[in-house]
Amino acid sequence: MATKTVLGETEHHVLLAAARLGPDAHTVRIVRELGERTGRDVAPAAVYIALRRLEEHGLVRSRMVTTEGDWRVRRQFEVTAPGRRLLRASRERLLKLWDGLDPLWKAR
Repeated sequence: MATKTVLGETEHHVLLAAARLGPDAHTVRIVRELGERTGRDVAPAAVYIALRRLEEHGLVRSRMVTTEGDWRVRRQFEVTAPGRRLLRASRERLLKLWDGLDPLWKAR
C-alpha cells in the first residue's frame, strides 16, 4: 500500500531512474544511470536504502532474476502504478513552483 505522498530527493531520483530503465532496473544500473544523468557520484548503499523504502511503501516491486548466460541473481525493480502516480504528482508540483520564474533568470 502506497503511504508516501512526498518523495525525498534521493527517492525521487531513484524512482525516476527505475522508471527510465524499465525492465533493466537493478541497483547497479540505477547507480550508473543516476551518475550519468546528474553528474554526481551516487553511493550504491543510498540507492539500495531508497529502493527498500520505496518497496515498503508499494512504489516499486522487486523480483529475483538471472539473465541468460549469467550465474548471478539480481533483484530487479519495477515502478508500480502508485509509484507512477506519485511521480506525476511530484512533477506537477515542481512545474507549478517553476512556473513564472523564467523572467528572473533572464534578468540576471
